[in-house]
Amino acid sequence: MAEERYVTVSAHCMPTGAQPGFGNRVSHSHRRTSRRFDPNIQTRRYRLPSEGRHVRLRLSARAIRTVDAIGVEAAVARIRARGERV
Repeated sequence: MAEERYVTVSAHCMPTGAQPGFGNRVSHSHRRTSRRFDPNIQTRRYRLPSEGRHVRLRLSARAIRTVDAIGVEAAVARIRARGERV
């Protein structure tokens, strides 16, 4: 039986899929070095009544507002539709 493996990306929002953006730091002398713009990822624990358990979600600050607006059931449905495990 094949074992399933799930990879979690550190700066990745589960419902929206927000990931780091990349760019350059530009110094006063205009030298450019690489940098990354990480999304504001927070870990939140929500009660999932349909399954009778709690789930821990990694959400961006924008996604926290989205979950508050649409509800945790709809948010988990969106995450599962993207193929991620909850």
